Order: sequence, then C-alpha cells, then structure tokens
Amino acid sequence: MRPKLFPFLTLALALTLIPQFSAAAEKSAEKVPEKGKNDPVIKDGATVSIDYTLKGSDGKVIESSKGKEPLKYVHGQRRMIPGLEKALTGMKVGEQKNVTVKPENAYGPINKASFQEVPREKVPANGLKVGAILMAKSPDGQAIPMRVHEIKEKIIVMDMNHPMAGKTLVFDVKVVDIQAGDAPAKTGAPITPPAKAAAPAAPAAPAKPAEPAKK
Repeated sequence: MRPKLFPFLTLALALTLIPQFSAAAEKSAEKVPEKGKNDPVIKDGATVSIDYTLKGSDGKVIESSKGKEPLKYVHGQRRMIPGLEKALTGMKVGEQKNVTVKPENAYGPINKASFQEVPREKVPANGLKVGAILMAKSPDGQAIPMRVHEIKEKIIVMDMNHPMAGKTLVFDVKVVDIQAGDAPAKTGAPITPPAKAAAPAAPAAPAKPAEPAKK
C-alpha cells in the first residue's frame, strides 16, 4: 500500500519550529543462520522486533537502533513501509538482510501539490532556514509537519511531503524476536523506523489561527 501524501490545503497557520524527524523493497542480500523447521517466521499477526540501520542511497546513515531498544511492530497491520514489510515476511529470529526500498514502495514520489506558499510573517524567525521543520495545524486541528523549501522576500514555500518522499531507502535489518499472534491484518498509517508518519489531513475550510503546536 503506498502511503498517502498530504493534500494541498489552505491553512490558518500557527507555526512552531520542531526538531527534524527521520523517518521508514527489494531484497539484495541476506544471511540465513541455521534454524529448525518449526521456528516461528514473520507473518501476519506476529509481533516482531528488529534491529536496523537506515541509510540513504548515498550510503549516509539516517537512523539506527544501535544502542536503543529494537523496533517492535505487528506484521501485516501496514504500520511499516510496504517495501520493508514485504522483505521481512518469512524471516526468522537471527536472520539479517540488506533491503533497498524504492520510493514507490516507501513514501511515494514527491507530490508538487503538497507545496504551499505561506506569508513570511507567519513563520517564526528561528524557522527561516531552508530545511527547517515546523508544525502547523489543519482547519480540523490535526498537526501537520512542514519543511521550509524556499525562502522568498515576502513568501515562504513550505513542503508538506513526507521527509522521505522521493527517496530510495536502504535498510540493514536483523530479526531480534518474533511472537506468534493471530491479530488480523488491517490498514493503518505507515511508520518509518523509528518515527510515525503523520496521517493525511482531510480537506476542510480554513479556520481561525491556532495556538503554536507544543513540542
């Protein structure tokens, strides 16, 4: 399932600078330790824990679970980016893989409709930097992350695409634990290790300016 992109919205913005978040395939290589035939495998409903290192196509590390708790999720609930979840299917505890996820199996291509112009005075001074991530509120009160894409004299161009949109992601993953379960597969907002992607906002009429979002 391809993650949905934010629709183009007319927002009454109250922007607050927030820290950047990371964000989440085709198989390229794997190491398979010897395991018994009855060992649990990753399948729908299983609660899975993985260690991972996420890199960009340039080889630079974006995020890693090293020194942290493993990432835990329920397989088949579509809370993991589709390409990575597909590659993990059938793996056993102790197995490792290098997984390359193309944009179409991760956060999709960059959507030009997700760029929006905002009056400069609406943006806090410490957010006037290309690449800065700010938080806005949609008319229905939903928090939406926005990245400063371009700074003009009176207008700031904001990018509401997911930070990982248009990117090829490379994961080194190791399965740490598998707990069998019968939880049914269901649709949900995808996540990228370790952060959740913001859910898409529904179009709505502009509302009164909201209070700055809390960090």
